[in-house]
Amino acid sequence: MAGRDYPRSYAELRAWFDEDWTCRDYLDWLRWPDGFVCPGCGSVRGWRLADARWKCGGCQRKVSATAGTIFDKTRTPLTVWFATAWRLVGDKVGLSATQLQREMELGSYPTAWAMLHRYRTVMVRPGRDRLSGDVEVDECFLGGPEPGVRGRGALGKVLLAGAVERTTGGQPRRARLAVIDDASADSLGDFLRDNVEPGSRILTDGWGSYPAATREGYTHKPTSVAASGLQAHEVLPAVHLVFSLVKRWVMGTLQGSISPEHVQSYCDEWVFRFNRRRSRSRGLLFHTLLRHAVAADPVTYKSLRKAGRWRPPPPPPDGERPWPSSLDVGRPRLPWRT
Repeated sequence: MAGRDYPRSYAELRAWFDEDWTCRDYLDWLRWPDGFVCPGCGSVRGWRLADARWKCGGCQRKVSATAGTIFDKTRTPLTVWFATAWRLVGDKVGLSATQLQREMELGSYPTAWAMLHRYRTVMVRPGRDRLSGDVEVDECFLGGPEPGVRGRGALGKVLLAGAVERTTGGQPRRARLAVIDDASADSLGDFLRDNVEPGSRILTDGWGSYPAATREGYTHKPTSVAASGLQAHEVLPAVHLVFSLVKRWVMGTLQGSISPEHVQSYCDEWVFRFNRRRSRSRGLLFHTLLRHAVAADPVTYKSLRKAGRWRPPPPPPDGERPWPSSLDVGRPRLPWRT
């Protein structure tokens, strides 16, 4: 319920979660709504300690609300994490790591980058419902101009497969995006099995891999773009609209600065917002994201780093490593008058 289980607005978010202990208690409630359950032994016997952690009555283990989640061992205050979660799902276009670092006054770009990527890892709900009904399927490339072969044989770009469930009027309903190795029948067939319910009608262009990819479990309706005399976006309007919106988001919010290794994570973020674009409550999306966050396993910075790219380690700090600043600034009284 809005106003009880999650804040109704960003103003209410700041009023609820103005201190880190309130954020920690909210994560505790999301993680164990029916009472503490030890993640180690599964015991339901436990009691709170003075430092807000739980002590298991079975294995005597001490557990905090953030342990074993994407917030595990974070040095960034939870007030910053919560404000970031709201911005990530509350805005139609999300935010970039550079923007997050600037607005939250984080000490480094990697901190902001890792925060956003940790949230992106939980934006795909395990066991989510697959698309059904009439589903448009096509592929597109992400990447700038490259010399050489054009079209599906181009090199140096990331190939995306897109599936869009559409209404009877041709409007997009839900979408799925995935990075694929090539446009072969095997790759497209794996994409369909992962994202489209068997028995659905697959609407495609005349690409030769689709008949084999849809042979088992799907009804296939191809339309040759060349023979129809129409443009590609007229033959498959819903999926081409999705592709254009994704590319506009990449060039706008992200300024075109994404690496091939992380394209899937960015697509997962975009799909999370797009499939919930008609939600009347931004607070419910915030609640959903945090509920997924406390149910997920920890994600280390090392596992998020770009594969195959070696970077020199950062220089050691001159003094003691500072903690990032919190949004908990107390209750200043007219600071502009002092």
